[in-house]
Amino acid sequence: MPFASDKEAADALAAAYQKLRQEIGKVIIGQEDVVELVLTAVFSQGHCLLVGVPGLAKTLLIQTIADSLDLSFNRVQFTPDLMPSDIVGSETLNKDRDFHFVPGPIFANIVLADEINRTPPKTQAALLESMQEYAVTVAGKRYTLPRPFFVLATQNPIEQEGTYPLPEAQLDRFMFNIELDYPSYEAELQIVKNTTSNHKATVNKILHADEIQAFQQLVRRVPVADNVVEYAVSLVHKTRPNTARAAARATQLLEWGAGPRASQHLIVGAKCHALIHGKYSPDIEDVQAVALPILRHRLVRNFKAEAEGITVDQLVKELL
Repeated sequence: MPFASDKEAADALAAAYQKLRQEIGKVIIGQEDVVELVLTAVFSQGHCLLVGVPGLAKTLLIQTIADSLDLSFNRVQFTPDLMPSDIVGSETLNKDRDFHFVPGPIFANIVLADEINRTPPKTQAALLESMQEYAVTVAGKRYTLPRPFFVLATQNPIEQEGTYPLPEAQLDRFMFNIELDYPSYEAELQIVKNTTSNHKATVNKILHADEIQAFQQLVRRVPVADNVVEYAVSLVHKTRPNTARAAARATQLLEWGAGPRASQHLIVGAKCHALIHGKYSPDIEDVQAVALPILRHRLVRNFKAEAEGITVDQLVKELL
């Protein structure tokens, strides 16, 4: 997919994004902000955690995005008895009594880890290497995953027995923590009409794997002004309690702040946000547009914040 210039490629990405929104909108009613964030993560080579109560079409959303992107898609339903080998694959004996590797469902372009907090840490950790290294190691051998590769995980926020909160190290590997809310009254009317009739929308394939990878490289090449980078890094430093650049509210209410990965994601996310909205370079508004889902899962509140009922979202909005 050769382009004469990066400007031409940027225009093509903005056009492709609008087409993707239209195709996904045939199936997913409302949730425009969620769709935008997931597509931003796709073009930024990031992974997403979607948090919402049951029945908000988290799984359908990811399936529809995979359909519109012409990518291979696997879904793993996480349960308390799921083993790491059930995700990455295992070595088995064939009829010639030789060991050969049978790939697990992680070997796909888009992997949906459904209800990731229902499985123990050992199995959650099986995703860690794949998310960071784009490869898995089984019986001492390293196997490379297909590219592009995304993990889109869903999590149920309702506290239930038998759930295992994701460790901070694994949460940090998700670019975005996206919260889904209930649909509006008008949107729910349309959802019910569409899903209780013979209406079946067909989603056309808009982009292929090589085109997505070309756009991912384009996002990395986008120039950023120094003041925008300084704003992003300064914002992350404000979240670190008891440090030289910490905000007073962060020192009062936070146990831990965000790490350097948050600064990196803020800049890459801002670059992509600018491109899909027809700009050729990000400004501070683009950083602010992606800041909440990037910082939300990287800040740990202290006892004072929990006792006063102050949420991480409120704190991030204050810092912005």
